[in-house]
Amino acid sequence: MCGIVGYIGEREAYPILIKGLKRLEYRGYDSSGVAIHNNKSIDLFKCKGKVVDLENHVGNSSTTGGVGIGHTRWATHGEPNDVNAHPHFSQSENLVMIHNGIIENYDVIKKQLISRGYNFKSDTDTEVFINLIEDIQKSANLKLGEAVRIALKKVVGAYAITIIDKSNPNILIAAKKSSPLVVGVGKGEFFIASDATPIVEYTKNVVYLEDGQIVILKKGKDLKIVNIEDVQQTPYVQELDLQLEELEKGGYDHFMLKEIYEQPRSINDSLRGRLDVKKGAVTLGGIKDYEQKFTNAQRLIIVACGTSWHAGLVGEYLFEELARIPVEVEYASEFRYRNPIVNENDIVLAISQSGETADTLAALELAKSKGATILGICNVVGSTISRLTDAGSYTHAGPEIGVASTKAFTAQVTLLTLMSLKIGRKKGTIMESRFRLIISALDSIPNQVEQLLETCNDQVKYIADQFKDARNFLYLGRGVNFPVALEGALKLKEISYIHAEGYPAAEMKHGPIALIDEEMPMVVIATKDASYEKVVSNIQEAKARKGIVIAVVTEGDTQVKEIADYTIEIPATNDLLVPLLATIPLQLLSYHIAVMRGCNVDQPRNLAKSVTVE
Repeated sequence: MCGIVGYIGEREAYPILIKGLKRLEYRGYDSSGVAIHNNKSIDLFKCKGKVVDLENHVGNSSTTGGVGIGHTRWATHGEPNDVNAHPHFSQSENLVMIHNGIIENYDVIKKQLISRGYNFKSDTDTEVFINLIEDIQKSANLKLGEAVRIALKKVVGAYAITIIDKSNPNILIAAKKSSPLVVGVGKGEFFIASDATPIVEYTKNVVYLEDGQIVILKKGKDLKIVNIEDVQQTPYVQELDLQLEELEKGGYDHFMLKEIYEQPRSINDSLRGRLDVKKGAVTLGGIKDYEQKFTNAQRLIIVACGTSWHAGLVGEYLFEELARIPVEVEYASEFRYRNPIVNENDIVLAISQSGETADTLAALELAKSKGATILGICNVVGSTISRLTDAGSYTHAGPEIGVASTKAFTAQVTLLTLMSLKIGRKKGTIMESRFRLIISALDSIPNQVEQLLETCNDQVKYIADQFKDARNFLYLGRGVNFPVALEGALKLKEISYIHAEGYPAAEMKHGPIALIDEEMPMVVIATKDASYEKVVSNIQEAKARKGIVIAVVTEGDTQVKEIADYTIEIPATNDLLVPLLATIPLQLLSYHIAVMRGCNVDQPRNLAKSVTVE
């Protein structure tokens, strides 16, 4: 949530900041702003709306200067308006700061500062934060870096902050706790951002800041990092594996559509080097040292949020079926609020696209404190989860810019499939013949997804046109396809703003069937598997009540086609792998409905890509 970008060097800062904010806008888009040091004073521009609104607001104003910070906001404290937009000046207007996160004790600090004569223009915790820093600096006559360090010891909560100083045009200070921040190291210049996407155009050398670290960037000087205890840290510089073209739409109308169509590649990249059908082998180097612990585990606890939680539900079916390990799938946001029972024999597996989800990180910290082995599946190299966990695997989906997750979901399910196969094979809970059949089918999935995208889009688009004005949807699935129903409903809610609910198909008779009428379209995953006949019965029950049925069926199906109003065919595959195919038309359905309704597909209202506050 919220995007931070900063620059210090010999280039003009403003174009770098604006381009960077556009790259980070998926993190929040309620308001935006920039502050630029012109060597004499600080020029500040901010307004409600998107980055393009900021550009219009700046217009022909002077933006000269080689030091600057920028912010695109997802509102926490204070409604989205011009006043609450970042950056924020201190009362003297000598300091200016941008902030991602939440300061939980801001109200106490604010009252203290008011008693000391400070006035506040905004409703934000950020203005409180920067005035606290200024008050400490003035009261003790400290350098800015030292004042920041002391202030960080007084605040409670999460933050990524960046500060510039009117009295010193050659310095930029940043710090983080529980919110991501990365420093780009160039030749005589530095970049700073919430993630690497604004940086890759200028340098491949980056430093991912750790919690409690403060970075002091000076023109013409080496990178300096200290921690909150004032101990100097040695920067770990690593090279980005990220291509600039991955951050562009590549001719597609929306990032979401591009990312849907990238899934043959992203699934294949998640399999590459890990699946060898000829040798009958699955190799996961990231968890190699923990395979035995995994094999001996008494329980697997999967923690995740949103789409990643749905992937975790698919993983529950996979691990219990193939590896015979008891699995619990937990909302990370609730995990630590009920004093969960976790012990040393448990494996806790975190799933997160960004690797920065605040709730998931908090869940991992709790599990770690109880002695559990913690593993991760995430998509972003260098992310906090990848550094906090004992081991894990990257999905290799590539950057996902659309706020509604698509390719990350199928990549996560791919990794969960590989993990369950690997552990099942090691435990001896999968017969050799079945193992070979599944890995052969898995190897074919990228080509099948590509085929599906070519054949189903027109049909899905036609169906979307029929139901774009619907007010409610039901999504039904059984077994491993139940999570797919949940994910399909979530996608529709996220980007088209149509109310949708996902249910296990068998639960329809326990309440939801009351909703069925000619105004309630029902999406049913009715592929040929062990529960096929049961799902057919569920469809019959809906049709008897004038329900409208859209069915996802296996290619060549005739039985469901006879009774459903609309059908979408997917290629035949192993029952356990159906989610990797069945989710594709549901992604397309939500996309086309959203476009037809005039919704902002890539930046749906009230949402942000990375949820870095609890």
